[in-house]
Amino acid sequence: MVVRPGPVAGWFGDPAAAPSIARTPEPDPVPVLAGPDATAPQPTPDGVRAAIEPLLGQAVLGSRVNVSVTDVTTGRSLYARGGDDGTVPASVTKLVTGVTVLAARGPGHRIPTRAVAGATPGEVVLVGGGDPTLAVNGDGFYPGAARLDTLAKQVKQALGGTAPTRVTVDSTLFPGPVHGPGWDDDIPTGGYGASITALMTDGARRDPATARRTFDDTNGAAVRFAQPDLAAGRAFARLLGLGDDARVGKGKAPAEAGGSTGAAPAPGTELGKVESLPMIRLVDIMISDSDNVIAEALARQVALARNQPASFAGGAAAMDAVVAELGLPADEIRLADASGLSRQNLISPSLLTDLIALAGNGRHPELAAIFGGLPVAAWSGTLGGRYRVAATRAGAGAVRAKTGTLTGVHSIAGLVTTAEGRLLSFAVLTDRAVGDTDPTRQALDRITGALASCGCR
Repeated sequence: MVVRPGPVAGWFGDPAAAPSIARTPEPDPVPVLAGPDATAPQPTPDGVRAAIEPLLGQAVLGSRVNVSVTDVTTGRSLYARGGDDGTVPASVTKLVTGVTVLAARGPGHRIPTRAVAGATPGEVVLVGGGDPTLAVNGDGFYPGAARLDTLAKQVKQALGGTAPTRVTVDSTLFPGPVHGPGWDDDIPTGGYGASITALMTDGARRDPATARRTFDDTNGAAVRFAQPDLAAGRAFARLLGLGDDARVGKGKAPAEAGGSTGAAPAPGTELGKVESLPMIRLVDIMISDSDNVIAEALARQVALARNQPASFAGGAAAMDAVVAELGLPADEIRLADASGLSRQNLISPSLLTDLIALAGNGRHPELAAIFGGLPVAAWSGTLGGRYRVAATRAGAGAVRAKTGTLTGVHSIAGLVTTAEGRLLSFAVLTDRAVGDTDPTRQALDRITGALASCGCR
């Protein structure tokens, strides 16, 4: 059975209710895919080579095509061509981001956004915890996200008779540059990336309701705030009744000192808190929508969990460390960001297939959440319009994979079930592609479709 990835369901029906403050424990994640059938006939290296090697010379793939195919149940390599060679992965990087944040934080972890009393009576400090899905109100982009209007109600109640006078934004949790190294010049302004700050609403989108309605037509691109943290602070000030001309600036939340200042809460006193969707859902959305902003925010959660600075560099270092902790070859990955927008990223195909097999073989059930959002061939996400021609149709419903695209870079990595029921992980990366995008994608689909159509024995 193929199930449309989870986040799609949230676009329809009634809006989700605001999260409550008191939460019941998150249930254990349920299996997303049927377990690998260890009794299904295992392909042979010769069989896999015969199926796909003739397809690797397609001209549109360019001069470098690196490939790895692995049996999920046994972890045995069935085919490698440049398998250990670092290759620009584009958005396939998000598979590593998803696995490392699930390993470091766990599927049930939620990201808080807090409000505390400032240094002067009536000052409210909005403290960003790194939740990129935070909404202003019920018209947010991400269904079920935490909301600033909920937080504002808590703050008003906590202040009692003290009227709010100003809002200070504390986004210091994320230090360093807000744009990634190796990003093309148009990334910050082209609608697919944003300034990465510890406080933002709706992935920094200026008009989240319109972005949600037009998501399919725009391929997810949207106009973003240049300073997402200040934009969130201004929205919060309006919710507190301070008006459009309210004073909103950046600062640091005071440490809680205890006591009180007359009737006002003491500086640093927590006035309210809302929490994000659980990590399992954030990973699901990141992969299904190929959401670059969520990816960068999740890398910073890995950094925080491993006592690294929550920056591009700190996130990359922490992800590398978690890859090593999982027993994967950390010398075959070099990251500059977590979304795959950076051309400085290098990942080997064999690391990707080992990582996918590790998440899918049942021995690390907490990592299987990466599969919930994986697009399904000819059905959903970035693969919804693919695998629909005769040359690739064998992969329809049998391939579930993350794709990646930059100019000259095309990649696909995920799972495929062979004609005889064996589950394989695969990665096909080309970073010297030539020609138009559609023919190159179809060339990749022919390779993975060939794995689906054969027993490869």
